[in-house]
Amino acid sequence: MLSDDDEKVRIHQMLRYEKELWEKGIHYVAGIDEAGRGPLAGPVVAAAVIFPPDVFISGINDSKKLSSKKREALYPIIQDRAIVFSTGLVNEKEIDRINILQASYRAMRMAIGKLPIRPQHLLIDGRPLPEKFYPQTAIEGGDRKSFSIAAASIVAKVTRDRLMIAYDKKYPNYGFAQHKGYGTQAHVEAIRQHGLCDIHRKTFHIKAWKSV
Repeated sequence: MLSDDDEKVRIHQMLRYEKELWEKGIHYVAGIDEAGRGPLAGPVVAAAVIFPPDVFISGINDSKKLSSKKREALYPIIQDRAIVFSTGLVNEKEIDRINILQASYRAMRMAIGKLPIRPQHLLIDGRPLPEKFYPQTAIEGGDRKSFSIAAASIVAKVTRDRLMIAYDKKYPNYGFAQHKGYGTQAHVEAIRQHGLCDIHRKTFHIKAWKSV
């Protein structure tokens, strides 16, 4: 665990992209990330988060580096400290229809469009959005490098995980509360035993269940 001083330095480094924009008078910088590109079931969820320039939240990091308990603890703090935030969701049927990359873009567009404040610049994890409606900076590994993107990754992950836990009650044979739809051995065995349920991504499965 980092000391308080080391954590302040780490967070300061994660805010360097935002600070460069804030110092140019660009106040509304939205971090954008998604969760759920890889699973065999459920939606892809994107989040957009805009923070004020004086923001500091200890523990913010790439959601994949945090435990579910830590993500849940950070989620209401992000809600409280953000100027605004929003989420967008594209379900498994639409993923099958347009493919996961296009579905991820669509979820991001939805999250951006739902923000009550128009962002002046987007910080996006990974690839840029094809449309250039807003100035944007795509950052490879952005969920590790940008505070706003990391916060968006937490919001997206928590939102999606809660949905999958709710689905577990509707489809109890698959273990969605444990693996959140990812292609674990237990999940693939459940598919072999029970077949696909309504929230499985049909285009994701042919190789998945034959290779395990």
